[in-house]
Amino acid sequence: MEMPEWLDVIVRSVLFLLILFFITKILGKKQIAQLSMFEYVTGITIGNIGAEVVTGLDQKIHLGIIAIVATAAVPYVSGRITLKSKKLRDFVDGNGTVLMQDGKVLEGNLKKEKVTTDELLEMCRKNGVFDISEVDYAVLEANGVLNVLLKKENRPLTAKDLNMKVPKEREPQTVIMDGVILSEPLIRIGKNQSWLNNELAKMNVTLDNVFIGQVNTYGELTVDLFDDKIRVPSPQERPLLYATMKKCQADLELLALSSDDNEAKQMYLKNRKKMQKAVKKVAYILKH
Repeated sequence: MEMPEWLDVIVRSVLFLLILFFITKILGKKQIAQLSMFEYVTGITIGNIGAEVVTGLDQKIHLGIIAIVATAAVPYVSGRITLKSKKLRDFVDGNGTVLMQDGKVLEGNLKKEKVTTDELLEMCRKNGVFDISEVDYAVLEANGVLNVLLKKENRPLTAKDLNMKVPKEREPQTVIMDGVILSEPLIRIGKNQSWLNNELAKMNVTLDNVFIGQVNTYGELTVDLFDDKIRVPSPQERPLLYATMKKCQADLELLALSSDDNEAKQMYLKNRKKMQKAVKKVAYILKH
């Protein structure tokens, strides 16, 4: 019995969708995120072949599969070769083109890449730059993305600029999702469900009302609830520790002022200075 045309189209569609999915997995994530011109052309070709075979019921499925696999094999093989050959990689993937250097727009390179002034300004705005005079260097990458380097005086201040030592941060771990506890991230950070339940109890929050819960680099739990009307207090451990250290510093100074014993007074002042230094070192961590 011959398959109805509508069912034939459905079978072909599902089959080629699965084939294209597995081919994309083999070619790698770069095919999705950063297509070169060669990969872009290959993607269009594969898509056209799939569409032709799916809708063209007179076309043989196995020939379409062979055509798609053969087309996909070209970027796969070239990708392996270009990993070892810089010249071939430059030819296939292309090179970036400098559009601005030393704060000056290179009009010749703009014409070469067929980029208008309006398009240059638009790409700068996408980088958060609205004043082109703030840009020191800009390069149009092979995938069409413009990357800009601001002049030194226009760059944001960093901890290094201020000679500040900052603690090493680790990525936040999502421990609750859609009201369900995720055990693996909890184990990764050395916590357990008892700790998590205690933290939720401190917030007066039930597990089933938590849309997403994360543990930050300081080991503090933050949550977003399904019920947006409920306000959840922010973690208070660090501010409380900072306040306690400041109180200790003030108490030492008060003891030094009220003591009649000169030796004791000097001891209190010495320890007050130590506490002051300690507070200064950790203030930027505990206050934020």
